[in-house]
Amino acid sequence: MSKVCEYFFAPQSPWTYLGHQRFVDLAKQYEVKIELKPCDLGRVFATSGGLPLAKRTPQRQAYRLVEMQRWSEHLGLPMHLQPTFFPVAADPAALLIIAAQLANGTDAAVNLTGAILRGVWAEQKNIADADTLAGIAFDCELDGKALLKSAETASVQAEYERFTNEAIAANVFGAPWYVFNGVGYWGQDRLDFLERAFQQ
Repeated sequence: MSKVCEYFFAPQSPWTYLGHQRFVDLAKQYEVKIELKPCDLGRVFATSGGLPLAKRTPQRQAYRLVEMQRWSEHLGLPMHLQPTFFPVAADPAALLIIAAQLANGTDAAVNLTGAILRGVWAEQKNIADADTLAGIAFDCELDGKALLKSAETASVQAEYERFTNEAIAANVFGAPWYVFNGVGYWGQDRLDFLERAFQQ
């Protein structure tokens, strides 16, 4: 029986960026199928008691930057702690990823997700901008303009809604969030535990 891991995330999340490639590599290593589920973190926060960054207390905001710096250095991943285009509307990027998954398959969408995350945190790109998203898609050898049109369709919007509802139903309250064998793992700093589960 094939192993499957649900991957709930938001394409503007720094923690998703820090964990994305490691998760993808683990899934490949242990032959685990990824179910890619970008979701609306704002709605998830609203139902789970989370606060958007701007509404968090100063000490929480400050410590977040400390942790991001630590993880960036630990993993050797380039990262602007306060990128030019952040906070940023994530819906356009999430919808583009879903459109890519429907048109080109999960592997292509996973690759696009990584490029979008790098765009925010390493390359200071505006992922709310249509031309920027199209360019990122083209760099991933995808038809960015066609995917942007597809992202506006009701079917793609419905998938985004479904993934967000599934996240809420699974008691997700942050990103990234992995669900494997019915067990949730919150955060890229839980990938060691997820790997142990993959090994069983």
